[in-house]
Amino acid sequence: MKKLLMMLGVFVVCIAGGGYYFLSGADELIRTQIEKQGSKFMATPVAVANVELVITEGRLTIEGIDVSNPQGFSDASAFNLGVMTLDLGKITSEPYTVQTVSVDAPVILYEVNADGESNLIVLKDKLTANLPKSDPSPVEEPSNEGANPLVMVENVTVSNTRLILNLVKLPTGELDLGDKTYEVTLPTFNADAIGKPDGMPADQVGGAIVNAMLSNVIEQAKVEVQNRIKQLAKDKAKEKLNQEKDKLKDKLKDKAKNKLKDIFGAG
Repeated sequence: MKKLLMMLGVFVVCIAGGGYYFLSGADELIRTQIEKQGSKFMATPVAVANVELVITEGRLTIEGIDVSNPQGFSDASAFNLGVMTLDLGKITSEPYTVQTVSVDAPVILYEVNADGESNLIVLKDKLTANLPKSDPSPVEEPSNEGANPLVMVENVTVSNTRLILNLVKLPTGELDLGDKTYEVTLPTFNADAIGKPDGMPADQVGGAIVNAMLSNVIEQAKVEVQNRIKQLAKDKAKEKLNQEKDKLKDKLKDKAKNKLKDIFGAG
């Protein structure tokens, strides 16, 4: 879930919009562009471990897309997308089609600072602010064919997501959260089709996908935190009730002993 996807536009432009990108060095070109444009739109460093474009199979594989935490949070990565695979569909005419975007085994950190802000929400807000805005009234001038083609993505699937929750700085008052850093596995997420039916400018497709991914993870993380707090509060109330019951039992026992002494005298 990261700027990586904002760069989907670059992938598609490279693959669907111009054969000249099929020359040697395409892998490195795409990798550096993901890092450059990703860092720009996410307003935080983005790094990519490896890119492999297999033209004959219409497949692009991107490994180890790593997005740093925004300022004000820990030095850990906000998320690492693991392995992302793009399978291309129709690329003969616009809108160009990406059949599937699959993200497998991403590791995502949901961190809350002392002000109650989430790192993922900060990143999502920056992405939204930096995304290209659609122009409802395009200027009529000779088109630069292939510069920013229309694209649609039929399916986006994110699976085996490891969500790490860091609540160390979360203000909780007197409620003890116990282990404030823990991990859960999220169910497979399928986003709605992107850009259907007429396509979307390629430089906006990645942002749309990233926003969908981040929205899903943020919502799931919030539910997880809320459920954890509710359960801990419930356990705390139960513990307190049991303590009160024990105190009452002890009080009744003492009262019974005193009563027996009154009846039978001190022994």
